[in-house]
Amino acid sequence: MTVTLSGFADEISADLDAQLAVLAAESISHLEVRSVWSTNVADLDDRQLARIQRRLEESGVQVSAIGSPIGKIDIDAPFEPELERLRRIADIAGQLGTGLVRVFSFFIPAEHDPEQHRARVIDQMGALAALAADRGLVLAHENEKKIYGDRPERCADIIASVGSPALGATFDAANFVQCGVRPHSDAYQLIRPYLVYVQVKDALMATGEVVPAGHGDGQVRETLAALRDSGFDGYVSLEPHLATAGTFGGFSGPDLFRLACSALKDLLAELSVQWR
Repeated sequence: MTVTLSGFADEISADLDAQLAVLAAESISHLEVRSVWSTNVADLDDRQLARIQRRLEESGVQVSAIGSPIGKIDIDAPFEPELERLRRIADIAGQLGTGLVRVFSFFIPAEHDPEQHRARVIDQMGALAALAADRGLVLAHENEKKIYGDRPERCADIIASVGSPALGATFDAANFVQCGVRPHSDAYQLIRPYLVYVQVKDALMATGEVVPAGHGDGQVRETLAALRDSGFDGYVSLEPHLATAGTFGGFSGPDLFRLACSALKDLLAELSVQWR
């Protein structure tokens, strides 16, 4: 098995050149675009996109996925603007040369039973997937705290119920831990049939604190071993969150990002997993 390493480079710096410098030092040839110059990817204008495209070409760095905010809205919020935002992100993905876009399945009010919103979630996720299919994209649903698809059984249900090849799963171990889920023991088998992308961060079950891969309760080692044994050859993307973590992003800085890289590479070497 050979995986392709990537990372949320805005965790290094808001500046694109600083992002690319650290990626080069770590021999990482891909990045996941979430924000650049403190501007969310969905809000980048054409001039900014042209500048990003030029610098990526000059640096030999490719885009693994768009780390979009699609679906990080309340389930009761108007939905048509989210479809329009995905249309813009589809244009951005095409310009930056990737067919993968991260998405979410809508925030559910804390006092509500998530199941009462199931039909609406699946209907809206289906509409997003239909748009993605028309544009030649694959949406990678991320398990995120406080959204409908925060737990593995609901993640799998969304994707199976939508039933579109344009909707797959992202696996985020730390997010599962912060929802009280043991990622490999309780989630891996449910998510693996739909898995198109892996995000790497770890966390402590007792406190939710995010830590480098292999240093928490995220069972990252076990999941990587299972991916190796199943022949997974996709992207493994670092999202360290080692300095700050919030609802719409996180930050590590250059030194902590490199620490996260080292922890992941150590695990890969221990498991005899090649990376490029």
